[in-house]
Amino acid sequence: MSPRAYDVIIVGAGIVGAACAAECAKEGMRVAVVESSCVGGGATAAGMGHIVVMDDSDAQFALTRYSQCLWDQLADDLPPECEFRRYGTIWIATDEEELDHLRRKEQFYRERHVSVEFLDERALAEAEPNLREGLRGGLLVSGDSVVYPPCAARFLLERARDRGAAIFIGRSVVRLDEQGVTLRDGSFIPAGAIINATGTWAPELMPGLAIKKRKGHLAITDRYPGFVRHQLVEVGYLKSAHAHEASSIAFNIQPRPTGQLLIGSSRQYEVESSDVSHKVLARMLARACAYLPRLAELSIIRAWTGFRAATPDNLPLIGPLPGHEHLYLATGHEGLGITTSLGTARLLVAHLLKQPPAIPLEPYLPSRMESLTCARSSP
Repeated sequence: MSPRAYDVIIVGAGIVGAACAAECAKEGMRVAVVESSCVGGGATAAGMGHIVVMDDSDAQFALTRYSQCLWDQLADDLPPECEFRRYGTIWIATDEEELDHLRRKEQFYRERHVSVEFLDERALAEAEPNLREGLRGGLLVSGDSVVYPPCAARFLLERARDRGAAIFIGRSVVRLDEQGVTLRDGSFIPAGAIINATGTWAPELMPGLAIKKRKGHLAITDRYPGFVRHQLVEVGYLKSAHAHEASSIAFNIQPRPTGQLLIGSSRQYEVESSDVSHKVLARMLARACAYLPRLAELSIIRAWTGFRAATPDNLPLIGPLPGHEHLYLATGHEGLGITTSLGTARLLVAHLLKQPPAIPLEPYLPSRMESLTCARSSP
């Protein structure tokens, strides 16, 4: 293979890597994707597929809102198996403190032109009749949507392939350097730029990254059409998502086009086993039943786990690895990788082509925090 056979190599074919491949190929780059397992595996296969605007910080809002707009633009092109639906999200308050939080959230969104509707107790009960009585209110974010992540990743990668990208599945990368990637079989693929989109495995290829594995559980029911009409999330989910204690649980449930209900969520640090923890699962389901009492009458048909790539400041790593001109990161999205995949790809490609980004890249650059990249020598 001749030197610089590719302009860019993307390591990892989860939804972030697939989005990067599609965007690079769209811009006419010579692209290769290398994936050790399968397309849309890992955290992509384990995720809920909630495409949601979040407001924990201005940077988080900017990336999730930008990315959601990109998903909306793509929606008409997605095939039926991607199951894209605009269900909307209802954030639920149980007491006055949470109600105040919803009011602040409502104001934040309205100021930034996100369509929201405040629901009092009666309106919330009308919107979701199976919720328990006594909830104080909700905030409906009507533009939020859902997608089936593995199929979306495959769609994006097929788009890249249709535009000339080379796809290497079942090939493991053991080393990255400024010239290209070395595979486990000893072969070398040269490229002008390398994007590490391997999620929780990113530190194995770039030692020193401050990325931690965060385990999560999900469960899915049999088919009960209409039991839930929107994605439902408790206000406390935000504390759970950004907590740094060993374990946290929050209510989060999603209706699927099949009539099934996808139930979350849990988060655990310092856990290596991918086995389902019956203790954690029981806590998660009990939390869901506290909001939807009749959920206890339904049948759970499967439960599974996955590992999210989490950073200390809850923002992804997007951009060049400090000290390495040709090595890039697209990881650390934690539970927002599905939402932010398209935005991540656009920002990276703009940087590669030296074009102005649609939103500032600085908040997501790996160089923003010295502790995130301990090693400055070649990986």
